[in-house]
Amino acid sequence: MDISTLPLAGALGLALGAVFGYFLRQFLVKKKAGSIEVKLQKKIAKAQQDAEARISQAEKEASSILSEAKKEEQERRREIYKTEQVLLKRENLIEQKAFDYERREKDFTQKLEKLKEVKESLESLKQKALEDLERISRTTRQEAKQELLQNIEEENQKEILEKIRKLEEIEKEKLEKRAKEILAFAIQKFGLSQAQEITTTTLSIPSDEMKGKIIGKEGRNIRTLEKLTGVEIIVDETPEAVLISGFDPVRRQIAKLSLEKLIEDGRIQPARIEEIVEMVKEKVADQIKEAGEQAVYETGVIGLDPKIVNLLGRLRFRTSYGQNVLLHSIEVCHLAGALAAEVGAKVNVCKKAGLLHDIGKAVDHQVEGSHVDIGIKILEKFGAEKEIVDAMKSHHEEYPYETIESVLVQVADQISGARPGARKDTLENYLKRLEDLEKIATSFSGVEKAWALHAGKEIRVFVKPEEIDDLGAHKLAKDVAGRIQEELKYPGEIKVNVIRESRVIEYAK
Repeated sequence: MDISTLPLAGALGLALGAVFGYFLRQFLVKKKAGSIEVKLQKKIAKAQQDAEARISQAEKEASSILSEAKKEEQERRREIYKTEQVLLKRENLIEQKAFDYERREKDFTQKLEKLKEVKESLESLKQKALEDLERISRTTRQEAKQELLQNIEEENQKEILEKIRKLEEIEKEKLEKRAKEILAFAIQKFGLSQAQEITTTTLSIPSDEMKGKIIGKEGRNIRTLEKLTGVEIIVDETPEAVLISGFDPVRRQIAKLSLEKLIEDGRIQPARIEEIVEMVKEKVADQIKEAGEQAVYETGVIGLDPKIVNLLGRLRFRTSYGQNVLLHSIEVCHLAGALAAEVGAKVNVCKKAGLLHDIGKAVDHQVEGSHVDIGIKILEKFGAEKEIVDAMKSHHEEYPYETIESVLVQVADQISGARPGARKDTLENYLKRLEDLEKIATSFSGVEKAWALHAGKEIRVFVKPEEIDDLGAHKLAKDVAGRIQEELKYPGEIKVNVIRESRVIEYAK
């Protein structure tokens, strides 16, 4: 081989090697790519199988879910259908009830109209029958009704009377029990001894020779003393005693003290009498003031005008039916306060009104009018509270009760006045009251006789049984009690006892 051809051959070989290498590389690449593609195809095929399996599983699950959903839907439709059926039945029932109600309402309206027509017809027939009955019997409807009621009353008289008595006894027992408890507590809480006084005062003298000195020459001493004191001095044959008479206890007290000082002094003459009387009047005025202040202190009543206190002290020498008015006022004050505390009323108002309830008696001999009206004017003049005036002015029932305190003051006043031994009527007043009691009782028709007993605290009325029945006796007792309350004035209460006696006589032959 030629050396010059060597490079050419090398280049040609190199080129062929390169071409061969290229094709070899391509072959290798294609072979390698074929193996990767196969792998990829296998993986794709496997993936498709897995996907198909999962899709099949999903389809099965979806089919199962759809089946269950359809079942639930069918169940719900069945429940809805049942509910619709129930509602439909209820709606039909309500419609039926509404229809029945309308029908019944219509029937009721028709029956009501018929009843109205029947009622009108009956009223017409009744009125016609009554007219026919009145025409036949010649008696009016009112007269027949009255006669019928009278017959029923007579037939059931005993039963009616028993029921009335039973009801009255039950209520009366309850009220009396509570009232007795309250009154007993108040009376036990305070009790004041009372000294009875009358319109005369007896003065003891050392000897009968002193009577001549008291009379004086031609009666000058006794006339001077009577003129200055306003009393009557009775000098009679009573041994070692002189009687001072006068309706004003203050004047009697002045006369008594003056005579005592004159007898003690021994100089009894007109000039000395005038001097002694003036001195005694000043002393009595001090006693009056002291008595008023003592009464206010004892009762604990404050805020009174000094002039009212002074008038209150004058009551120390004032009496009512023999009862000292100041002691009576103090007692009423304490009793009214105790009663007020028991029933829950105003204690201070009751006490002050109780203490001042008879203040008018201090000047009732000097001022015209009843002691109640005078007391009202005095309290209003000196600025007393209205509730005090209202509480005191009704204690004699001259004015209506306006407050519970006025009732309590009136009750306390009656307790103090009716207390045994507190007051003493004169014999004339006592007999007159008994006579008036019997006259009131015997003035009623059907009364046979009447007796006043127990110092006028009870009146027994005997009736004619053929004229007054048991029911009439019950009514008569109330009428007699009413007349006594209206016409008589008396302390405490009066028991009216109506007695009806029936006698049945038969003869055995």
